[in-house]
Amino acid sequence: MSETGLIHIVDDDRAVRDGLGFLLGSLGLEIATHASALAFLDALDAAAPVGPVGCILADVRMPGMSGLELLDELQKRNCLLPVIMITGHGDVPMAVKAMRAGALDFFEKPVQGMALIDRLKEALELSRTRAEAAGDRAEIALRIDSLTAREAEVARAVVRGLQNKQIAVELGISPKTVEIHRHNAMGKLAATSTADMVRRLVAAGWGET
Repeated sequence: MSETGLIHIVDDDRAVRDGLGFLLGSLGLEIATHASALAFLDALDAAAPVGPVGCILADVRMPGMSGLELLDELQKRNCLLPVIMITGHGDVPMAVKAMRAGALDFFEKPVQGMALIDRLKEALELSRTRAEAAGDRAEIALRIDSLTAREAEVARAVVRGLQNKQIAVELGISPKTVEIHRHNAMGKLAATSTADMVRRLVAAGWGET
């Protein structure tokens, strides 16, 4: 896969797949074509996932599984790839419904090439941002898992805004011991300061408890 990302064209109409594939490929964009939503999902399963950065350009109305149903399935799988819909004139209400369900945008046939290309590039950039954020969350989760039970207790108390003396009273340990656990937790979380540690933990969902 190229550094720019992979564009998946999902459409049962071969002429549409070939036309869009030629247009996007001529601009140096990497593409993969799929004749149905189910074929794309099979590719997604086989690659697990199909590239960390990419986007999906899918027809709204397809036999077997529609674009809307594909969008719903991708959301169930927590797929991070942005989805742009292609629609015929009569399917505009369906495309609007898709956007409300999470699609990034939709384009009516015949597709205006340059407008679509600009939106696809935005979708790839969004995918890259999502992938980086997901990587950060995964790294934080691993670091959190490395905390001892006591370090985690102290870290949670810090997120709640408690000072060392307050944490010591709450946990029944000395302030010095609290400081040691707090220091160790910061090190394991690769935090440069207390504020940085709190930011990382809140991003991981600790601010909700």
